[in-house]
Amino acid sequence: MTLHLLLTLAGIALVAITLPLVLELFIVTSANLLRGRKNAPSVADNFQESNFPLTVIVPAHNEQLLVSHCVTSLKTSATSATRILVIAHNCSDSTAARAAAAGADVLELNDPGKKGKGFALRYGFEKALAAGASAVMVVDADSAVSPDTVPAVVKAFVQGSRVVQCRYEMVSASGAAGTRLAALAFRGFNVVRPRGRQNLGLSAGILGNGFAMAREVLEANPYEAFSVVEDLEYHLHLVMAGERVHYLDQVLVSAEFPESRSGEQVQRSRWEGGRFRTARVWAMPLVGKILSGQIRLLEPLCDLTGLPLAYGVFALLVAICLPLTWLRWYATFSLGTVLVHVLTAAWAGDDFLGTLKLLALAPLYILRKLWMIPGIARGASAKAAWIRTERNNTL
Repeated sequence: MTLHLLLTLAGIALVAITLPLVLELFIVTSANLLRGRKNAPSVADNFQESNFPLTVIVPAHNEQLLVSHCVTSLKTSATSATRILVIAHNCSDSTAARAAAAGADVLELNDPGKKGKGFALRYGFEKALAAGASAVMVVDADSAVSPDTVPAVVKAFVQGSRVVQCRYEMVSASGAAGTRLAALAFRGFNVVRPRGRQNLGLSAGILGNGFAMAREVLEANPYEAFSVVEDLEYHLHLVMAGERVHYLDQVLVSAEFPESRSGEQVQRSRWEGGRFRTARVWAMPLVGKILSGQIRLLEPLCDLTGLPLAYGVFALLVAICLPLTWLRWYATFSLGTVLVHVLTAAWAGDDFLGTLKLLALAPLYILRKLWMIPGIARGASAKAAWIRTERNNTL
């Protein structure tokens, strides 16, 4: 009897920690089968996209090797009314000079007490609005945009959107199996989830790169997000204020994964640790709003409190091994949901069959993620500091 009670309690705990992830994946993956909603009016026939004053903010900290490529891609996409503004933030290299040479306007922000992307963004937003921008867009300095990105963003604003998020993917330049698996997981998080939310009429989320906001949104919701997951933090502010982020799946902002294992671990630990810390702060306020009748916030709550995919799969594998029939049914259904989600993410990429072959290495990927738990715990600390991700092309 005592053993059965202990197993039952363990099963309840496993359901409790995995259920938000399972619900989130079931909701958004199923919604990928739906036809996307069209909630905005049509653009006026006489509208000229080149007349819309959009400022693209490029936060850059020691990105001398990548910032020129970023600015060049933006200039290829930009209209005549687009301003490209690079914020050279606490740089000790030639980032500012190279950005200016590539054709961007450059402002330097040198304050060692203000570390992290959030401070650069707030500074850039303030300067852009003061100069008369009708909307601002954020593109990281290590990224490139597709040629139709800026026109698509401008068109979305004219059609009535107030906040938009472009499709954002990270790719593996080397083709290494580990980073390709990470890119698959990233695509599930950054493509499958926002696409599903868009189809359901929910807020697609802000992914930290390739998002844009109308002037009115920033004025009503000043940017005060300075954590290591400033994008998640600011999106929660927006959804609590009733804003909705629209997803632009047809245009692409892309960046490369760090090829070194240490660089990837720093990046993932920072993201996932920051998410855990944000969940501790925001979960109960979201619950309160849901209990007051704002049911649409259930999905952001599931997203916020859900385990990272690898840890969720590990917990479900533990659950299916316990001799409890009800728990095994739950774990089987949940693992099936995860599998459909992963297949949907693979289908959204360029090489479906090649990606499927990588899944044989998934157990090793999960073990690597388990090895990263101490770093994630440090990232979840309230004292966690922003650390620049070292990439394979960094001097």
